[in-house]
Amino acid sequence: MSPIQVAIADDHQIFRKGVILSLRPFASIKFVLEAENGDELLKGLETIQPDVILMDLRMPGKDGIETTKIISKQYPKIHILVLSMYEDERFVTHLMENGANGYLLKNSDANEIKKAILEVMAKGYYLNNFVNRILLKKSHQKAKVIPSLNSEIQISDKEQQVIRLVCMEYTAQEIAKEMQISPRTVEAIKDRLMERFGVKNSVGLVFFAMKNGLID
Repeated sequence: MSPIQVAIADDHQIFRKGVILSLRPFASIKFVLEAENGDELLKGLETIQPDVILMDLRMPGKDGIETTKIISKQYPKIHILVLSMYEDERFVTHLMENGANGYLLKNSDANEIKKAILEVMAKGYYLNNFVNRILLKKSHQKAKVIPSLNSEIQISDKEQQVIRLVCMEYTAQEIAKEMQISPRTVEAIKDRLMERFGVKNSVGLVFFAMKNGLID
């Protein structure tokens, strides 16, 4: 099996090199691109498209927020893991609703970064305890509105089951087995839901489901 190709964008060379060095023992991960900012990363993507990008937020030129939005549109198959010092939940929700597939703090150790890379490749997203706490908080804080037949979100039983299993971190293959349908059908349902809800990936689907009470 070929190693997962990874890029890292961070303006601090010492940190960047430290992350690369810490993940060197894992043969399943190979760094193929380094960048000091979003502009340099986008330039590199013209010739090399990695599987996963480790993205810092505060960088000179194009920062990580703007770069994440651009990459999620131009290269939707690339998974973006934010690797940031910011613990502000506003950054987490904004980034993960606009293309990021996971959010890690810079004090994460090599094993968690490796786990995030592997899970984002298998499931399309990575939700650690930090992000799950924010999701749970957002779920409890969602505004109470008077029900309206015109504005109510309508989803089928099959769509709701797919959403529930995505939120339980099942892969497409696991969902297919659970529901006794093909993985291609699972992906088609997910794509249809993401288009309908205006989200870009499985993470956005989880956020939308939690905020709108589509799952218990």
